[in-house]
Amino acid sequence: MKIKDLVNKGILDLNPYKPGKPIEDLERELGINNAIKLASNENPLGPSPLAIDAVSKILKGTHRYPDGNALRLKECIGKKFNVDINCITIGNGSNDIIEFIARSFLSDKDSAIYSEHAFAVYPLVVQAVGAEGIEVPAKEYSHDLQEMKKAVKENTKLVFIANPNNPTGSYLSPKEIESFLNELDSDIIVLLDQAYFDYSAYDNEEVNFDFIKKYPNLIISRSFSKAYGLAGFRIGYSVSSPEIADFLNRVRQPFNANSLALVAAEVALSDDSHLKKSLEINLEQKNFLMKGLSDLGYECIPSEGNFISFNCNGEAIKLFEALLNEGVIVRTLEVYKMPNHLRTTIGLHEENLILLDKLSAVS
Repeated sequence: MKIKDLVNKGILDLNPYKPGKPIEDLERELGINNAIKLASNENPLGPSPLAIDAVSKILKGTHRYPDGNALRLKECIGKKFNVDINCITIGNGSNDIIEFIARSFLSDKDSAIYSEHAFAVYPLVVQAVGAEGIEVPAKEYSHDLQEMKKAVKENTKLVFIANPNNPTGSYLSPKEIESFLNELDSDIIVLLDQAYFDYSAYDNEEVNFDFIKKYPNLIISRSFSKAYGLAGFRIGYSVSSPEIADFLNRVRQPFNANSLALVAAEVALSDDSHLKKSLEINLEQKNFLMKGLSDLGYECIPSEGNFISFNCNGEAIKLFEALLNEGVIVRTLEVYKMPNHLRTTIGLHEENLILLDKLSAVS
């Protein structure tokens, strides 16, 4: 008996998610110490200083297990967004939430729908549980909600919507989302993945967690990894009906969020000043970078995130490798069926200047 004969069928042909290249790896390979990473959509300002200070004060207590129920963080989220804590599920990053949802609702008899050019983890988790993945062609690099509705089959249990979408930066208006939810059967679960919500042009009062009360089949997930700058802590959450949250929390591993991450998220959530500064810099630098890329002849996809994807006219891999050799890490998009594009995080002004300078030199 071979080991592969014992492996679940969905895992056998699974190609794991490949994150952006670490700075340390590139610097070791090139023998340099000034590389910049613009590959993983991290906040270039880093975490809230208040969060770092709070974390430093609890280091001596890390021999104790964290609160397995993450009660204080749930209370902070509930207070900030007027949400019942029984509606909240905490994840080790919002990726964890995606896993919970797939494991809770999908089997090898079910299907799930997602868009072309959407987050690469959706098809991976669907395949891992042995379910059928239905990819719907994108419309101008965005979700085509009408076609996604038409793609629903009798065995469809789950629909993934990323808004804003990674890696294209496209976003759907509240009216478009609400119209889709109104037309969809209420026995199909919808994940509205809002990892980049804070960067978008949404009005926070227009698309909020009140949607959950109207649509009990809806799950909204958010992350502390992007605008809040806590990517290294791995912390995210979802808001859903209490019934759905109960099932998600049944598959959630105990202590899936460590004590440092919990405290960092609690404090970061209250630091409106740092969040505001992060969003202002992102908007300012997005405009600067979009113009700079356009001036170099690259067609950019309008983005509501903290990243920009741009068409390299068939030279994406060549440019990616040339930039690596110059100490600049961006992201290739073959896995998203966008082989002619690269994606760059919107960095600090000096980082964006370096990117544009290196692109100009290697183009």
